[in-house]
Order: sequence, then C-alpha cells, then structure tokens
Amino acid sequence: MAALPSQARQGADSAPGASAPRVAPAEATAPHPAPRTGVAALSPRYQVAAALALAVVGVAACVHLLMVFLSLAPANTVTKQHGRAVEQWVYPEFEQNWKLFAPNPLQQNIAVQVRAEVRMKDGTLRTTGWTDLSAQDGAAIDGNLVPSHTQQNELRRAWDFFVATHTADNRPVGMRGSLSEQYVSRIVVMRLYRTDPISRDGVIRRVQVRASTTNVQPPAWSRERVSDKPVYRVMPWWTVTADEAAGGVR
Repeated sequence: MAALPSQARQGADSAPGASAPRVAPAEATAPHPAPRTGVAALSPRYQVAAALALAVVGVAACVHLLMVFLSLAPANTVTKQHGRAVEQWVYPEFEQNWKLFAPNPLQQNIAVQVRAEVRMKDGTLRTTGWTDLSAQDGAAIDGNLVPSHTQQNELRRAWDFFVATHTADNRPVGMRGSLSEQYVSRIVVMRLYRTDPISRDGVIRRVQVRASTTNVQPPAWSRERVSDKPVYRVMPWWTVTADEAAGGVR
C-alpha cells in the first residue's frame, strides 16, 4: 500500500541521520533611540530662537535685579550719575522699602476715610457718612492673585506723601504740602463719585479726610498689652474745585 505524501514526509523527517530543518537566524535589530524632548525636539531654527529668548529673559532679569539693588543701596557713584534712570525703572511698579524690618517695623494699621458735603439736585446739602477707602482697597486685594497697582499703592502712597509734607497739626510744609493736599483731594473725590450713592446723585462741594490708626495686637502668648482703640487724625474741610465738582475726575 503506498504511503500518503504527508506520511512520507513525516517518515523522511524522522529517519535516522536526517538533519534538522534550518531555521533562519533572527535579524539583529538595533535599539530605537529615545525620543527627544524639550528644546532638543525642536528644529535647529527654533532651537536658536529659544536660546535667544532665554538669553533676553536672563539679561532682563539681571538688569531688573541690578536696578532694584541700586534703588535700595546707599548713595554711590553709579546712583549719582544714573539715579534718574534707576528711579524711572523702579518707581512706582517695583518700589521696595525696609518698613518690614529694622529699625522700626510697622506695628499699626492706618485706614484713610472720607466724608463729603454734597449739593443734591433739589438744592439741599447733605453730609455723607464716613467711607473707609482703605477697607475698599483691602477687600479688592484680598484673594486676588493679581491685584492692580492702583488698589495696592495709590491711596497708601498719597497718604504717605501727605503725612511727610505736613506738620502734626496738619499745616502744609512748602509747595509740596499744598500739592499733596490736592492729590489726596482728587483721589477721594474720584472714589466717592464711583462708590458713594449720595455723591453720585449730587455734586460734591467739600470733603473731609481722616486717618484711623489702630495698633496691631501682639500674639496671644505675649505679655505686651496695647490699646485696640483707633486714634483719629482729622483734616479740616477741603473745598472741591469747580472742575472736580463737575465730575472732571470721575
């Protein structure tokens, strides 16, 4: 009986002395290089652009740090020759000071408040209650990741300017004293026209500004005791100019 072809092949394969079937060796495969990331993944043209951008940022950061350092450093040859350029770079956005540190750290909260005498549409005069402008700025800054420079510094710097150019009995010292009064007056009138309902419905004739100073209370574990009652510094009534009364600073 003739063997089937498949059986014949099986017999030939299992016959003594038959060589094992050849298996083609696996081709050697080179490992794939790791993918490039970051700047290295960019084309050469973009790598050059990125390097230039980083260089510009680095130079700008160094110049900024140098300008801030010069604005805080004692008077020296550089600041005497280029003080104007340093001030123009730093002030007002990047101003720094040492008030947080020695010799006299701030230990008081100062709030600027204002009230106004308003002529209403029917001709009557009304006096508003005290508006705490500092509290308004504090509420706008609290929880705000990017508060504006105006909210942080406009009113505070204006009041610092006023205090520095007035005596303890509120008399102006020189032309800068009168200028500081005008500056504070314009700020408070503008703010009242924006936020006070009575002022918006009439025309502000006069304003009165006061500063409320309250001591920062010491921690609970301290034996120090300070008064928690506010102390007021009250200005006389200031007459609002015609331009401001007409809403020129709204």
